[in-house]
Amino acid sequence: MPPGPDSVLVMARGIGQGRGVALFTVLGMTVGAGLVQLPLIALGVSSLVRASPLAFSMLQWTGAAYLVWLGLKLIFKSPDVPALAKTNPVKPLAAAREGMIANLLNPWPITFMVAFLPQFVDPSGSSVTLQMLLLGATQKMTGVLVLGTYALASGSIGAWMKTRPRVQLWQQRVAGCFIVCLGIQLAFGNRISR
Repeated sequence: MPPGPDSVLVMARGIGQGRGVALFTVLGMTVGAGLVQLPLIALGVSSLVRASPLAFSMLQWTGAAYLVWLGLKLIFKSPDVPALAKTNPVKPLAAAREGMIANLLNPWPITFMVAFLPQFVDPSGSSVTLQMLLLGATQKMTGVLVLGTYALASGSIGAWMKTRPRVQLWQQRVAGCFIVCLGIQLAFGNRISR
């Protein structure tokens, strides 16, 4: 299964801007997005988005446009190679914000949670809302571990590439192309993985 938009964005950040920025991107995708998604799931609002083709399509197209914009920023970044090795253009909080927005605008994580999590809820047990919140939080924490591993591994590759600015420049462009392609796939494809 190919990596999805979250994974590719984290790896691009790890290689291009380092582990720290990649980890902040992960926190935005998981903790930040979770603060919005989990209450929506627990209250059943996300089921309405999933049930409405118009709302789902709007979310899908907005997410696709956002990914294409992020990818184009990487592709057309200034080719000033000596400065590339010295600067860290994405601030950690900006990386977290962009990670959160990318995850919130991707309809597949919320669709997965709406389709998958209710299977593990015991309607005769304690509060269904509380169960959904706990299951969603567990899923998001699993995302921290998986995407955090991508961030650390890609950050190691990025550290090696910092000593090779030309390689870093082309990696940035290739990563931008991948992110643009994922945006296009999100817009026109039927399934996207995480």
